[in-house]
Amino acid sequence: MQKTILAKTGNEAMAEALKQINPDVCAAYPITPATEIMQIFSSFVNDGLVDTNLITVESEHSAMSACLGSAAAGSRTMTATSSQGLALMHEILYIVSALRLPIVLAEVNRALSGPINIHCDHSDTMGERDSGWIQIYAENAQEAYDGLIQAVKIAEHKDVMLPAMVSTDGFIISHGMERLETYPTDEVRKFIGEYKPPYNVLDIDKPITVGSIVLTDYYIEHKKAQHEAMKNAKKAIQDVGKEFGKIFGKEYGLIESYRMEDAEFALICIGSTAGTTKAAVEELRAEGVKAGLIKVRVFRPFPAEEIAEALKNVKSFAVLDRAESLSNQAGPLATEIKAGLFDAGLSKPMSSYIYGLGGREIYIENIVKVYKDLMSGKASSEKVAYLGVKE
Repeated sequence: MQKTILAKTGNEAMAEALKQINPDVCAAYPITPATEIMQIFSSFVNDGLVDTNLITVESEHSAMSACLGSAAAGSRTMTATSSQGLALMHEILYIVSALRLPIVLAEVNRALSGPINIHCDHSDTMGERDSGWIQIYAENAQEAYDGLIQAVKIAEHKDVMLPAMVSTDGFIISHGMERLETYPTDEVRKFIGEYKPPYNVLDIDKPITVGSIVLTDYYIEHKKAQHEAMKNAKKAIQDVGKEFGKIFGKEYGLIESYRMEDAEFALICIGSTAGTTKAAVEELRAEGVKAGLIKVRVFRPFPAEEIAEALKNVKSFAVLDRAESLSNQAGPLATEIKAGLFDAGLSKPMSSYIYGLGGREIYIENIVKVYKDLMSGKASSEKVAYLGVKE
């Protein structure tokens, strides 16, 4: 397969994936730092490079509402947003997943106000972790591009039929220029295949009601169906990731283990920080320290069993959360991991750190310090510790 090497930002990479996917409908409203995705895509629409009906609306709530209507009418539908925009979609996100509409969302992680901030953390997507959407996080522009392509096939899988969001770290990835390997458009479209919606509200020969009121009689049955679909999504994500690897050369799973084969001390994180942590791991390995990393690529469905398996031989580990749940227990990622390890009957010394809120930089030396605290047994005894806070 002839691949093309380009220099692209994360936003450009996502726009490129959208172009190659060629969805039937995109409805969008601009918000920093995701604005460029649809701005670039609009030029593809204007130049006739895609057949997409691009709908510009008055708010993100309207954008997701238009996407809902489009998907219910049988159209392959996508959009993009960030932060307050995702929060404004909150009401409709739940409806979309309940209606089993496989909308795919390109999301750029940005802190939720307040105070007002336009830089990266994961509070926006973590705030929607219970909305019934599949959540995939990208470490870099390549994973953002690859992730969007896979997300379409995963969301539309007959045993899943759930919406999916693919997230990149705001400005760090969205505006950072990187090497991007793109694939032939015909191969991308062949991979995702033709969308065959299970229902269409505009089919007058098979009239149906969509979004009707459901009270005590069948509401819980609807939720149980979503639960089963999310369970099915786990296998679908793994199967699609393997198929993607066979065709395009890079296989994807629920997590990525880095230097974990003999690791004694491990860090677990999400997103671009995994790249920084890999550099820290190599620095420590050069000193003879058996350091390792687990990158959580998929947060919903949560890969509890896979994380427990990856941690079974470590002496201790730390979880880095770029979001604060304000539970006084741990960050959202660390809380999920605690529950998963309990279910697996695995007891390991664990430290929970909150870092990088509002775009605060995290450096190799910050991460090295966490590893060395684990090695010395001086890792924080607090349930939640803050990393990189000004004294």
